[in-house]
Amino acid sequence: MKQLWLGLIVVFVLFLSACSNENSPPDVDALVYENAKPLSDFTLNDQRGELVTKQQFLGQWNLVFLGYTSCPDICPLTLAKLNAVYKNLQADYPLQIWFLSVDPKRDTPAKRKQYIDYFNPDFLAVSGEHKHLFPVVRELGLIYAISDSSESEYAVDHSASVAMVDQNGAVRAIFKPEFKQGSVPLINATTLTKEFKKIADYYKD
Repeated sequence: MKQLWLGLIVVFVLFLSACSNENSPPDVDALVYENAKPLSDFTLNDQRGELVTKQQFLGQWNLVFLGYTSCPDICPLTLAKLNAVYKNLQADYPLQIWFLSVDPKRDTPAKRKQYIDYFNPDFLAVSGEHKHLFPVVRELGLIYAISDSSESEYAVDHSASVAMVDQNGAVRAIFKPEFKQGSVPLINATTLTKEFKKIADYYKD
C-alpha cells in the first residue's frame, strides 16, 4: 500500500511539474516584456510611397529592424538573416518583416524599394521625417543617431537588435545581436527562429 501511495505521489508531482513548465514564461535570451508595450499611432510611408500607420502591425506578428540602404555591413547581413527567418516561419505564423530606414534624406521610396526587393519584395521598407520616425523607434525600444553633416556620404549609428511586435501593435520582445570579436554585431537566425516560436506560442491570443 505504501508503494502504491508513493507511486501516486510521484505521478502527481510530475504532473504538476509538467503543468508548471507549460505555463511558465518562455526561457529565452531575448528581452521579453511580460506586459507588451503598446505603440502609439504614427504616420510613415512604405517603399511604394503609400501611407503606413499602426494599423499595418495589426493581425500578424512583426519583426522590425532599423537601418539604411547605404549601410555597408550590418543591414544587408541582417536582412539576409531575416529573410531566412521569414521563410522558416511564414507557413506557421502570419509574419511581416519591417525594414525601418533611419536615413530618410537619402533613402527615397524608390531607393528603398530597389533595396528591399533584393532581399524580399514582401518586406516593408518604411521611413519618414525624423519628427515622425524618432518617436516610433523610441517606443520600439531601439535607437539611432545621425550627424548633421552636409557631406553626401555619412554613416548612421543604429541598433542591431530586432523588435518583435505582436498582433495588437504592441512590442513583445527584443532580439539582441551576438557580439563576436572581429565581427559586426548580428542576430543569430537559428536562435531567433527558435525563440520567436516559443514567445509567439506562449503569448498567442
